[in-house]
Amino acid sequence: MPQDVEFHLPFPVSCSPDLEGARRRNRAWVRRVGLVGEGRSLEWYASWDMPRLAALGFPGARGGMLDLCADAMAFFFVFDDQFDGALGWDPARAAAACQRMIDIVHGALPGPGADACAVAFADIWARSTEGVHPGWVARVAHEWEYYFAAQAHEAVGRLRGAPADMETYLQVRRGIAGTDLPLSLGERAAGVCVPAAAFHGPQLRIMRQAAIDVTLMCNDVYSLEKEEARGDMDNLVLVVEHARRCTREEAIAEARGEVRRRVTRFQELALEVPGLCALLGLTDRQTADVERYVEIMGAWMSGYHAWQTRTDRYIHAPRIRPSTGPGYFDQVLGADSI
Repeated sequence: MPQDVEFHLPFPVSCSPDLEGARRRNRAWVRRVGLVGEGRSLEWYASWDMPRLAALGFPGARGGMLDLCADAMAFFFVFDDQFDGALGWDPARAAAACQRMIDIVHGALPGPGADACAVAFADIWARSTEGVHPGWVARVAHEWEYYFAAQAHEAVGRLRGAPADMETYLQVRRGIAGTDLPLSLGERAAGVCVPAAAFHGPQLRIMRQAAIDVTLMCNDVYSLEKEEARGDMDNLVLVVEHARRCTREEAIAEARGEVRRRVTRFQELALEVPGLCALLGLTDRQTADVERYVEIMGAWMSGYHAWQTRTDRYIHAPRIRPSTGPGYFDQVLGADSI
């Protein structure tokens, strides 16, 4: 695993002081909703340290807001692993399984006998949307729909057996990574409300896309061996290797270049944000929210990177969950889907 590859992300790294409390509360939550079983499953899950990811990625969060972020991170990774087995090779069944999650976004409630993923996600969705501005809810509903729907297209890529072109890769990878959702959770945790005129301006839209891509591209390098062993095709290193017919080392170097260019662009555009706020006539409070949002994006990039370079999810994954079997201990997405 190329864990020794370094990425320079010039954003401060800090950690929520409520980390230990979040660890206790998150462990209780995943057991209560049935997302993680006992024994080996709980031990393996605990080694990922999802609360640490939340505490690093959302350093200003405390209490219930940090719990929401930690629980959402837990859901992301446990849910993702459910596609490491047979379901991840069947686009139709993957789409059907994810449609039930999409239905929850649009108002459905898990019925009697619902699987743990549905129960966990319904809880996260309810907590995240309670008392929130309708504009935020509408935007995040679309982000969740994109995340769930993209799982079927990752399965299509596995069946294809070869990496897609860069444009197709990015469309699928941005979906299955779900990395726009943590940025939105960061807004929620910080209690900011970014005015639509600023949020959809070219500066913030490009910066948001850069933050999303930096996170998933760094992850593609660190999770390369784990994903390649399971037949995943939507990985930047594999895409570059296939398109350029280059060596593994050259492809990793190009991946680092893609990250570097996006970080540089993010920093350039950040300098334009104060002027943009003035041109839009934003109030002092609105301007502070926009500036806080820029900090949220930087904190997520640096926090995620700090977590992924230490978590056993990537460092010891092949030893704990070999590629010869499913990438999970517990099937929690519903037997009828698998």
